[in-house]
Amino acid sequence: MGAEALSVAANALPPEVLESLTHDLIAALKTVFDPEIPVDIYELGLIYKVDVSDTKDVTIDMTLTAPGCPVAGEMPGWVKDAVAKVPGVGEVTVNMVFDPPWTQARMSEEAKLELNMF
Repeated sequence: MGAEALSVAANALPPEVLESLTHDLIAALKTVFDPEIPVDIYELGLIYKVDVSDTKDVTIDMTLTAPGCPVAGEMPGWVKDAVAKVPGVGEVTVNMVFDPPWTQARMSEEAKLELNMF
């Protein structure tokens, strides 16, 4: 997926603050793993959008590899907890979305290598 595919929106934050915060948010997202797949949710392409408000409140749209994923009820909480630990972040909201459906095409090259999918 890579940072270029991650949508991070902000309004009045200075560019250097947004860049630092984006780096920290991605690092936090990379600490969350799908328990059935040995790759973090960021590299799997499960994060669709991250919005950062002027007050550093964060709203994340994410999905799962499948709607019936056994951790569907837990993973948004894991994401919220990980992002809430980023210094300076305000309220964190995680929305589960299934449109568009996740496909393996959303995975980063790193994730594909890790899973021997070439």
